[in-house]
Amino acid sequence: MSVDRVQETEGREGTADTEVTEDREGLEAVTTATVAAAVRYYSVAPGVRLNVRSGPGTNYSIVRVLPEGARVPIYCQRPGERISGPYGTTNIWDNIADGDYISDAYVYTGSDGYVAPRCA
Repeated sequence: MSVDRVQETEGREGTADTEVTEDREGLEAVTTATVAAAVRYYSVAPGVRLNVRSGPGTNYSIVRVLPEGARVPIYCQRPGERISGPYGTTNIWDNIADGDYISDAYVYTGSDGYVAPRCA
């Protein structure tokens, strides 16, 4: 058995598709494997109960409050209101769920810049 071609294609968000085509005596088989990307979680500043807002600024409504010790995924980031917090001053806001934002000034990412793609 020989593999003629291996091609990675862009699939759904958070997945990778690999297409393998084999050719043996005129027969062709195609196999597609989907691998889910790992989501990375970041710690919210210690001792902080953090407001989650419906947009990237304090003028947006509070949709919930994260408890002390929370860890959050960052799906995308976007610029917004400039905020000062335990991890500096920034205008970066982290999207942690559909329509839920927190200021990056309260999240330990290990970076002063973007660590995720910009929100569309």
